[in-house]
Amino acid sequence: MTQNLVLSLYKIVGGPLCVASGDGQKVYSRLDAAIREGQNVTLSFRNVTALTSAFLNSAIGQLYGGSFTEEQIRSMLKVQDIQQDDLALLKRVVETAKQYFKDPQKFDQAVRETLGDDGDDA
Repeated sequence: MTQNLVLSLYKIVGGPLCVASGDGQKVYSRLDAAIREGQNVTLSFRNVTALTSAFLNSAIGQLYGGSFTEEQIRSMLKVQDIQQDDLALLKRVVETAKQYFKDPQKFDQAVRETLGDDGDDA
């Protein structure tokens, strides 16, 4: 039988501010290990008062980088105790990560074009 592991962002980060990508990396390491071991994971956002896309990119977006399929992530990772605006941010981060990892070079080129950086800095 598959275990269900509950991970508290508040406990992993050590407080209510989930803003730094370094803290997100701590969360990612825990998620990655648990999913590799076949554990279902519930990520608790209880007591989180600030959340950024940088944190979510590190914590969750990286999961879409090739180690797991979208279906694995969807079936094995759940969230709870998340505010509606934070859930909307999480959904945007996930969609962006999926697009990015589909074709990183194309994504990077589009960003460079949008920002007007043609790579010819002399």
